[in-house]
Amino acid sequence: SSSTQACDTFEEGFCQQSLIAAKDLVNQDHAQVIEIWNLVFIQFNRVKSGALEPLPARHVDTGMGLERLVRVMQKKQSNYDTDIFSGTIDRTAEICGKSYTQSDNRTDIAFRVVADHIRAICFTIADGQMPSNTGAGYVVRRILRRAVRYYYSYLEQKEPLLYQLVPLLATQFQTVFPELKAQEDFVQRVIREEEDAFLRTLDKGIRIFNDFIANGEEPGNAIHREKRISGAFAFKLNDTFGFPIDLTSLMAKEIGWTVDEKDFETELKKQKDRSRAAGQLDTGDWIAAHDSGKIVFSGYTGLDSETEISRWRKAKIKGRDLFQVVLSNTPFYAESGGQVGDTGTLAVSGGKIKVFDTKKENDLIIHFTETLPTDPMAPVFASVDVERRKNIEAHHTATHLMHAALRKVLGTHVAQKGSLVNAEYLRFDFSHFARLTDAEIAAIEQLVNEKIRKNIEVFIREMPREDALKTGAMALFGEKYGDSVRVIVIDPTYSIELCGGTHVAATGELGFFKIKSESAVAAGVRRIEAVAGLAAENYINAEMNLLSSVRDQLKNPKDLLKSLDDQQLEITSMRKKLETNELKQALLLQNELPAAFVTTGNFLFAGKICDGISAETLRKISGELIRQTPGLLLVLATITDEKAFVVVGIGEQLLLAKNLDAVQIVKNIVAPMIKGGGGGQKSLASAGGQPGADLPAVIEAVRCLI
Repeated sequence: SSSTQACDTFEEGFCQQSLIAAKDLVNQDHAQVIEIWNLVFIQFNRVKSGALEPLPARHVDTGMGLERLVRVMQKKQSNYDTDIFSGTIDRTAEICGKSYTQSDNRTDIAFRVVADHIRAICFTIADGQMPSNTGAGYVVRRILRRAVRYYYSYLEQKEPLLYQLVPLLATQFQTVFPELKAQEDFVQRVIREEEDAFLRTLDKGIRIFNDFIANGEEPGNAIHREKRISGAFAFKLNDTFGFPIDLTSLMAKEIGWTVDEKDFETELKKQKDRSRAAGQLDTGDWIAAHDSGKIVFSGYTGLDSETEISRWRKAKIKGRDLFQVVLSNTPFYAESGGQVGDTGTLAVSGGKIKVFDTKKENDLIIHFTETLPTDPMAPVFASVDVERRKNIEAHHTATHLMHAALRKVLGTHVAQKGSLVNAEYLRFDFSHFARLTDAEIAAIEQLVNEKIRKNIEVFIREMPREDALKTGAMALFGEKYGDSVRVIVIDPTYSIELCGGTHVAATGELGFFKIKSESAVAAGVRRIEAVAGLAAENYINAEMNLLSSVRDQLKNPKDLLKSLDDQQLEITSMRKKLETNELKQALLLQNELPAAFVTTGNFLFAGKICDGISAETLRKISGELIRQTPGLLLVLATITDEKAFVVVGIGEQLLLAKNLDAVQIVKNIVAPMIKGGGGGQKSLASAGGQPGADLPAVIEAVRCLI
């Protein structure tokens, strides 16, 4: 637009501060010129060779940004001055006791980072993606930790902050994103736990950082003389302790040090290369066979089909050469919605090729094989592994039954947070803040098995997504739904879910349902593993066999529980007698050892092999003796649990005079001699190793240090 039009549009708060024509400010990095949208023309697909292939459908992506548009509408100088962010910033200022001045200093940047990041964190968790160490969950965790780092460093807030902003955000967006308001308490708890954990990490990282500055990896080395933190150490802080590199750099700068960031990037690249090599998928370009462009999935109604290869390509996964095959018509279900992909065979030209997995890529159903037919143009007879599919279907239907039972027994706050359905078992992650009691587990099992015994028909129909949601059907996190969806109904008053997976025809096919385990996997997220059908039968049989073995071991008592209680009482009594005997030996040893101290120069030494005394008791004795005798170097050894065990203790006076370090003695002298490893503190450390170690030689080697 012309400068006149631009000034008419942006006059208030924009052009009035400058006499320069608006058109002359464009592409000059001027703070008052913002991009409202950016047209991207979607036209080509770039293949592996680099060539561009025209896409069948072309369109324009405007990239319209809501925050920028609101900024113009509200005539603000910054996105963060709009009412989208201002409430969050004001609340943050109130919590921290600081003022937001709309400047570019670090404090105000921290306000903006917190306001921006808390939105992404809240919406993502409410939508079902939990913070974790892998995949999308790792992105959420990184965003959250970045926000924590900013308020910790620049807002001087040492207590959890982000979770306190959730109620404000939930209320602000309740009309456009009601899911957050509905899960407000859950999202708060998840964020609070993540903040607590990372604040502990920050505290620990700072202590490790300060220790490095004081002592270094190698005191007196070139790195310390140059006041430079090695990239290897910075990477260790980041990779092992989750300590951000930018915080390491900031803390270094504050004391006049630098970080070798180039070396850090080298270490980071090595790690990425290792990860990439471990899970790398490298594919070639598709080679067309009978490529009509239309792929049909027939696996809902049949488990075999006469078909042909639509296209294929070579692939390499973790160094393994494979082929990816697309069929024009396939009965193979591709991994989706927690359900694993089908396996089976492709019969071509008189031979059979094994399909060991099926996955989905865009709209393609891809079959993974180790070989390719001699003639890719030949007709194909595709067959799914029937028994495996039946077992998978049993577990998928059981998942729906269990999900409904969880909501009835625990409450409607229960929502799916992850799922795995295979032939051996089902795994289901759900939102809940307490360990399930035995009574709750029993109630869930009873409800599911009741539905199984009623042999309820599993009714499946397709309908428009909006119509399906109006029926009360649950849409599950992780699923991508089109305009038309499949609705799985198991008793309209019990379970209605949108689901693209495969299911049994009636609940009676499940036979029996049993929960194997229940545990915590993340803040506010529990996990159940369960079995149904043949897998449940096998599980119950295995448990009964185990119970029978226990009975045999106890000589088939009439009252098994009483027999176990009697055994436990006997073991407890024997353990107390052993502990009493060991305590007597330990006191005797502790009283006798001072008489055996050997004077070496200005210091004392004692070394002894102590039979029949536990490792923990040796540590206690050593700690007490070096506390009582500051000039003592002590080595105590024993064979415990068929392993050699050695404790090295150094009194405070000897530590200072000889600059000794028990950890270094254990690692460099003791551990190699007993073929083991160890660690501890500077004054007291221990090592464990193989039973055939020459313990007298170990004691002598330590004695030689003084």
